[in-house]
Amino acid sequence: MSTILIIDDSSFQRTLIRKTLTNEQFTCIEADNGRLGLEMAERESPDAIIVDLLMPDLNGIEFLQAIQEKGITIPVIVLTSDIQDATRDLCLKLGARSFLNKPLRPDDLIPAIRKVLEPSGDI
Repeated sequence: MSTILIIDDSSFQRTLIRKTLTNEQFTCIEADNGRLGLEMAERESPDAIIVDLLMPDLNGIEFLQAIQEKGITIPVIVLTSDIQDATRDLCLKLGARSFLNKPLRPDDLIPAIRKVLEPSGDI
């Protein structure tokens, strides 16, 4: 099955996301900040990435900019409590394939993951 990189500074959120994904037979790897997440994205080449926006040491926006600059084409789903349209639009402009709001709802996350893993990959 596909490997998903979860990048969130909240261990509680990472656990919720991991449990949701592993229940659907996805393999998960985790990073607790954007800098480590960027290193893992380069080293591990996951099939998709879920990233939070508000994190220390390379936030989600900076992460999206960094992978764009490095030419990393792994699909990214932003999962955040920020509900502003401007934030959503910026994330999509920076290459995020999907933008989901917290709190995590499996009925939103699982279809979004499956969609970005399809060959066309757009939501």
